[in-house]
Amino acid sequence: MIRVKEVRVISSEGEQLGVMLVRDAIKQAEDQGLDLVEVAPTANPPVCRIMDFGKYKYEMAKKAAESRKHQTVIIVKEIKLRPRTDDHDVEFKTNNIKRFLAEGNKVKVTVMFRGREMAHTSYGRAVLDRILKDIEAEAVVEQNIRMEGKNMTLLLGPKAKA
Repeated sequence: MIRVKEVRVISSEGEQLGVMLVRDAIKQAEDQGLDLVEVAPTANPPVCRIMDFGKYKYEMAKKAAESRKHQTVIIVKEIKLRPRTDDHDVEFKTNNIKRFLAEGNKVKVTVMFRGREMAHTSYGRAVLDRILKDIEAEAVVEQNIRMEGKNMTLLLGPKAKA
């Protein structure tokens, strides 16, 4: 698949073999039972390496899997309330928020308004302020209270551990 006439060849041990014709480089790689892989196609002349391509692909897949293993997936949990939600229910939801934050997840708290409740958005703000006061030790506000259509939202993240 190499489309140029001449390439700079590097051996499987990493030493330079010089510039040679592609067919000669392929023959040399086949004599060793290996493949000729184009490493730097933009160089002049392009650089090719003699290597076991299957082993190279396997090692690259292992590196990718290793890097994925060390990644942390952050999940956004959502808690929905109404402006007239009872005190006990708000406490229950606040405990759930604390649990989600302890697990390392972000939490989106949403107060949903319907109909005439839109005229009294201060009730929803009061509920969110109460929740904020209760969890200020465990949470960091990532997005302040704001209206999004008929919903008032607040985004919380876990506090960084020392």
